[in-house]
Amino acid sequence: MMMVSDDCLVECKIDDDSDEEDGGGEEMNTPPPPPEFASKAPTLAPKLPTLPVAPATPTPTHPVNRDPYGINKHLQVEVSDVLAEPATPRSMDGVWLYSVTGFERSRVWTYRCLTSLLAVPFALLCGIFLAILACLHVWFVVPCIQLGNTFLPCLRSLCLCVVNVFITPFCTSLALCCSQIAISLSNEDWHQMRDKEAV
Repeated sequence: MMMVSDDCLVECKIDDDSDEEDGGGEEMNTPPPPPEFASKAPTLAPKLPTLPVAPATPTPTHPVNRDPYGINKHLQVEVSDVLAEPATPRSMDGVWLYSVTGFERSRVWTYRCLTSLLAVPFALLCGIFLAILACLHVWFVVPCIQLGNTFLPCLRSLCLCVVNVFITPFCTSLALCCSQIAISLSNEDWHQMRDKEAV
């Protein structure tokens, strides 16, 4: 008697209800039997050579948001923000159209020419400046703050000693000297001061 391993068993799901509803016209898709139970080896069709396919050109999906945090929203200037013609003194339509076109073209192309000349050097300068700031912050500012926080308790105790030894006795003796000063006003002085305030 031959034993069959569990790997060779095929699980088939049979749904009688679907056959009755569909009228039994559809065939069930069953997986092929394992090789030891197949009557003959399946014949494979020869593969046809595939032609190389040219890579698809990337299609632009969404425009890249170059200002995701909106730091330059105040620079979004349209023609209507600068040029506006009232209803009564009107120029000819061609003059208005050429003015609007000239404004837009000059704004766009001047910006493009200036950025092509200045954007890369300014970006390099900004990158160098931010790198210097980051280096100073990492290697100078934060270590100084941390060292200060480490040595502040020692400095605090030293400052308290200096204050208690030198400044506190001086201030105490000065306060005692000033506490003996008394100012007394006579009635005449009081009336003169009141008259001066009234004037």
